[in-house]
Amino acid sequence: MIYAFKGYIPVVHKSSFVHPLAAVTGNVVIGKNCYVGPGAAIRGDWGEIILEDGVNIQENCTVHMFPGKSIVLKESAHVGHGAVIHGANLGRNCLIGMNTVIMDDAEIGEECIVGAMSFIKANVVFPKRSLIVGNPAKIIREVSDEMIDWKTKGTKLYQQLPADCFESLREVEPLREVPKNRPTQESFYKTLEEFKGK
Repeated sequence: MIYAFKGYIPVVHKSSFVHPLAAVTGNVVIGKNCYVGPGAAIRGDWGEIILEDGVNIQENCTVHMFPGKSIVLKESAHVGHGAVIHGANLGRNCLIGMNTVIMDDAEIGEECIVGAMSFIKANVVFPKRSLIVGNPAKIIREVSDEMIDWKTKGTKLYQQLPADCFESLREVEPLREVPKNRPTQESFYKTLEEFKGK
């Protein structure tokens, strides 16, 4: 669902996948290898929203802002299910946890990790490599190389997902029973705790 608004037509690179049940409106620019999941709303009706290459906006996320603002989600920013980004800028290769809310004019530095369900107040600036949690959110420590390695591998899965969706996602009628030889999906990514144990 791609909508023009007051003469602004979203720009979506051909390598990026916007799910048909997502809504992208107005002054939005989406770079290469981005994924926008079902239920996501990216509203560039009052200002500009730029998703640089490799960004993912997962299911049921909202990206919006106050009138006249311009925001950038930098390369490989990773926005977890249900998060709200309202007028905030996200640094390169950061991870925003599920159901997090980030308010206007907040700045999340590169390679930051924001824990699930955190609330980041307006105008707060977090430096790069901060591990941020809570309500209101605060820095609890620096992000380790191991955590960034884990995060980067997870984001690469989402950067591959657009190609996989173009290749195999299609609307179908459901089966009425489970097939006898239904294949098991492989385990190709670990939780952070499993990753640490390797």
